[in-house]
Amino acid sequence: MKYANRRRRRALCAFAMKIKITIGKKTLTATLATNPTAKDFASVLPLTVNMNDLFGREKYGDLPKALSKNSPSKKTYEVGEIAYWSPAQQFAIYYHQDGESIPSPGIIPIAKIDAGSEAFNVLGSVKVSIEAAK
Repeated sequence: MKYANRRRRRALCAFAMKIKITIGKKTLTATLATNPTAKDFASVLPLTVNMNDLFGREKYGDLPKALSKNSPSKKTYEVGEIAYWSPAQQFAIYYHQDGESIPSPGIIPIAKIDAGSEAFNVLGSVKVSIEAAK
C-alpha cells in the first residue's frame, strides 16, 4: 500500500508539472502532458532556442536531442498547444488556428499553454526560453 501511494503521488506531480516560457518581456506558463514525450521534453530543460514562424500559425524550433515517440500522435492542433514533430526533432508552439491538418506522422502533444499564446503571434523568428516552473 505504501508503494501504491508513492506511485499515485508521482503520477499527480507529473500531471501538474508546470513550465515557464519567456518570449521577449512576457512570461507564460504551461502544463506538461502526461506521456513519455513530455517527460523527455522536461529532461532537456532549461532550453533557449530561436523559433521560426510557419504558416502564420506556429513557431518551431530545434531540440538538442530526439524525444520519445512512444506517445499518441494526432493530425490536428489546438491554439496554445506545444507539440513534438519527430521527423525533424523539433517542437512547435501553436498560436493561430488555420483549420489545416498536420501531415503524417502527426504531432505528439507535449504541453498546453495556460494563457497568453497570442504572444507568439509576431512576425518572424523569436528567441524563447523554457524552464521548469518553480
